[in-house]
Amino acid sequence: MDFTLTEEQRLLKDSVDRLMTERYAFDQRKNYCKEPGGWSAALWSQYAELGLLGLPFAEQYGGFGGGAVEIMLVMEAFGRGLILEPFVASVVLGGTALRLGGSEQQKSRVLPAVADGSMKLAFAHGERQARYDVTDVMTTARKDGSGWVLDGAKSVVTHGDCADALVVSARTSGERDDPSGITLFLVDAGASGGLVGDTRYEMNNVRQKCRCRASGWTVTLYWGTSVTVCR
Repeated sequence: MDFTLTEEQRLLKDSVDRLMTERYAFDQRKNYCKEPGGWSAALWSQYAELGLLGLPFAEQYGGFGGGAVEIMLVMEAFGRGLILEPFVASVVLGGTALRLGGSEQQKSRVLPAVADGSMKLAFAHGERQARYDVTDVMTTARKDGSGWVLDGAKSVVTHGDCADALVVSARTSGERDDPSGITLFLVDAGASGGLVGDTRYEMNNVRQKCRCRASGWTVTLYWGTSVTVCR
């Protein structure tokens, strides 16, 4: 097996390594932590200009058609810099879920915006009782007219506080640990019932008080009302 990098891969590696050297010294990172979102919006725009935010997406969606090797090269450099920006949450997790499971309409609408940095995604899958069992999903979804009702709770939604949309897993059939019957929903972060932030408030037609606790770069989402989603 040949592990030699192609010329394009070497150029990618060199450009990202250079960016981290120039822009992610430890003192610079400390300053990024103090910015409103806890990360650098200016660097996020630079990632977009370099094509990093569209790296795994096809050219028709504004990307570069990169694969696992290209993502690995970027993540190695980002790991050395301990970057704060939501690259994993938006591009690797949310973007890949949408790339693999979304409809053509969803991909055409969302992925170009993710690639140019104007839209950020987060992947809301983990639940408190699951203990890292990826098939343990208790959040449910049921059809309600033209939309769906999501009922349950998600925890540790990395960078959910800054996401414009969430990719949310919910059970549409099967029992708690059934590996089948789990559906992904693309939910606007401002949808009724999807709470992001460090606020606590009540909404009409909700069976119980909805609240959100934010800690670092994670948020906990509580559902229990109708949301308009794309399946």
